[in-house]
Parts: sequence; structure tokens; C-alpha cells
Amino acid sequence: MLFLAQPVQAQNTSKIQLKADNLVVTKHTTKIKGKTVDYTATTGTQPVWDKDGNPTASLFYTYYQRSNIKDLASRPLLISFNGGPGSASVWMHVAYTGPKVLNVDNEGYPLQPYGVKTNPYSVLDVADIVFVNPVNTGFSRVLPNAEGKLPSRDKQKSMFFGVNADIKYLAQWVETFVSRNNRWRSPKYLIGESYGTTRVSGLALELQNRQWMYLNGVILVSPTGIGIKRDGPVKAANRLPYFAAAAWYHKALSNELQQKDLLELLPEVEEFTINKYIPALAKGGFIDATDRQNIAQQVAKYSGLTVEEVLNNNMDINPSYFWKALLRDKKQTIGRLDSRYLGIDKKASGSRPDYSAELTSWLHSFTPAINYYLREELGYKTDLKYAMFGDVHPWDRTNNNTGENLRQAMAQNPYLNVMVQSGYYDGATNYFDAKYTMWQLDPSGQMKDRLSFKGYRSGHMMYLRYDDLKQSNQDVREFINNSIPAKDKAAKYNLRP
Repeated sequence: MLFLAQPVQAQNTSKIQLKADNLVVTKHTTKIKGKTVDYTATTGTQPVWDKDGNPTASLFYTYYQRSNIKDLASRPLLISFNGGPGSASVWMHVAYTGPKVLNVDNEGYPLQPYGVKTNPYSVLDVADIVFVNPVNTGFSRVLPNAEGKLPSRDKQKSMFFGVNADIKYLAQWVETFVSRNNRWRSPKYLIGESYGTTRVSGLALELQNRQWMYLNGVILVSPTGIGIKRDGPVKAANRLPYFAAAAWYHKALSNELQQKDLLELLPEVEEFTINKYIPALAKGGFIDATDRQNIAQQVAKYSGLTVEEVLNNNMDINPSYFWKALLRDKKQTIGRLDSRYLGIDKKASGSRPDYSAELTSWLHSFTPAINYYLREELGYKTDLKYAMFGDVHPWDRTNNNTGENLRQAMAQNPYLNVMVQSGYYDGATNYFDAKYTMWQLDPSGQMKDRLSFKGYRSGHMMYLRYDDLKQSNQDVREFINNSIPAKDKAAKYNLRP
């Protein structure tokens, strides 16, 4: 193992030595879908180098590999990123695809004692998984130079903290990881959540065109816009199906709509959104007064707000207002990332909640669980602080062409498939925006048979709800299995009839 001698700034108050390149390996047994699975867990750090071969950062990762696999060439590898930007890999690591999940109740609310339990639906039965922490998240840190000095903040930003810088160095890191672990022949998949979807969309082309590494699949969990524009009337109107879902969950709709199942209601709202709401908003202040009133009444009906509220917002309702206003009569707010969660504000008046009810709930569980799990069950000992949210701002968001990059990667690689997963109660990256992004990803429609959407009755982290943990993992499992081509199926396009 290689150790770095110089101290690294880990947090504002202290300097703690960082091991630039090390690992700890432990052996485990679990049960997935009722069958015993033996596996190894490797926790460690792997450097990023500059063009002269000097280490510039060290990324912390956890790698799960099923034991007794003789043919790695046919064993898929799933490379997992979370978002933020600035978020550690903790969320999907100990709540979604990994072999352990949080100790939470069936709806995802925290329980004590904090910790983890067996994930009976992990996809480790069909794929090995590596969870990657970008710079300044988890235990990943920038490294000092030979003189023991860290790069300036502006230099760090150009190296790590922006859409394209992030993609470039992570692609290099992935190439090194794949080479070190002899996974070049394995079918490879990227999964990203939230901003992680921007990351993996860009990585698909960067890996393909700069590292010559071709993928079988990309999974977008609660996706951002990935550089695909949704401005003006589209941005405003696309929120309505989510509003309807959240209002339906809290029984804030009329009896007529509450009697419908959610999946019966949402297509109705989606059709109204596309065919009537967007055109009405496009007319702006010049819409006919009668039409304005009719549209406002329908928006109010589907959102659980009053007609007056809709009109006072010019039919363009800010999500923050919705989270505050929907249950104002009950003096409660609803969550942003998962609107099933309830909060209590100091005042019932106002236009936005005092805090994010869902995030405070999640941090109850995730922070103690990941610190316990890595240190005590996986044996990774360090005095570094595990950064749930790292210092990566200001983030350079210019030249975000990641959606177009993903489209180009798919066009160049006939094996590459994409699946979108979204929770209906996610108000931050709402499910209808995710559908819209998928529709716009390939305007030609020639690759739509390789694009799929899956929705769940939960929020941003749909896997926290037990029923969705089962279903979302099964969807990933089937996506992986179905996107591995037959041995005699070449990567080529056939001439259309």
C-alpha cells in the first residue's frame, strides 16, 4: 500500500493525514431474494493524477464483488454516483443497490438504534457494484503537492468543481479502477442519482471517446435536466402532474379525484398539461379571460390549491409556494425531495417552508449509519470526517451538454441502453420533467426502443419505501439482464426496411 506523508486539509478545524492509495478487504455473506450470496467488500482510496503523473486527489470508494465468479467477462459491473453536486455516495450505497440498507420503517422514516440491515433485494446477485465519492465528498480529498501545499481554490475549481471538469477526472478514475480490477471485458453500467444523472450522462461519452470504454447501460435515478432546456411555459406546466400526485397523497383533492388510483389520475393530468396548460401559459397575458379562468379552475382542481391562488400566481406556481400552501389549513408543510414528509413551521403564513422536512429526517438515519457501517462492519479506520455534503461550490455549470453527450454515446454505441427511474412525490426533480427529458433526449425517435421509464409511489429516493426498494432493484436487475446482448448479436445497426 502507498501512503501519503503530508497532511491534508480534511475540515476547517484540523489537518488529518490522508492515505492516497490504500484498501481494506472484508468477506461477507448475505441473502438476496432468498438465496445465499457470498461477497467481498473492498473499501479504500485510489488517486487521480495530472498529466505529469502527480497525484492531485484521492477518491474513496467501496467495491462489492460476488465471490466464486470464475468468468468476470460475463459478470456486469455497476458504477454508482450520487449527486449534489457535493453529495457523497452514501444515499444509494446504504439505501438502494448495496447489500445493506438503513434501519428505517417500511415508508422510509428513521428508527433507532441507527444502523443498517440486510438488503434482501440488492442487485449484487447479478452485478458487482462500486460506489464512488467525488472530490471533497465522503473521505475523498484534494491532495497537496510535493511542497505540501494545496492548489488554490480557483485551481481546484478548474480541476474538479464543474460539470466538465468533474466528468473528465472521474472518467480517468474509472479507467484506472477498471484496469486495476481486471474488468475491461465485463459489461459495464453507470447509475447516477439527481445531479449524478448529469455526471453519468456526460461520463457515457467521455468514457467512450476519451477512455475507449463502451457501456451497456446508463440508469438515471431522479434525473436533473441533463442540459436539456425546460424553460418558460414548459417549466411551469410540467410541475402540475407532480402537484397532483402530492395533493392526492395528502387527500387534498376533490372526492371525485381521490376515488381514482394515482396511476389512473396521473395520465389525465399529463394530458391536460401537454394539450391545454402549456398552450395557455404560452399566451401569457394575452390569453382570453374566459380561457384563463377555465384553465385556472382545472389547475386548482388538480393541484389542491384554490383558483384564487392559481390566478394570483399567474398560473405559474412556484414549487416552494406549493410545499407551504397545500396543507396551510392544517398548519403543516410538505417535503421538497419527498412530499410525503410533513413539517411544522413557526408561522402558517409565508411562501416557503422553514426547512426541508424530508432531508432532516433522512440525515437522522444516513449519517450515523454510514459512519458506523464503514468503520465497524467494513473495518475502514480513519479520523477523517465523512462529508455527507462536501465543499464544492461555486460549481461551474457552464457548457452543460450532458444530455446531448448521452444521445451521441447511444448513437455511436448500439449496445447502450438508458433507463429513467423517478418517484411520483419528488418535488425537486419531478417525474414529469424526467419523462420530458427522456422524450427530448432523442428527438429523432430512432432510439426510443432503448429508452425506458419507471415510476414509483415515493419521492426522490424512491428506494427508501420498502415496496419500492423491492421494485426499483428488480427494475435495475431486469435492465441489466435485458441489455446484455446475445453472444452472436453484433453492435451494429441494420438497414431499415
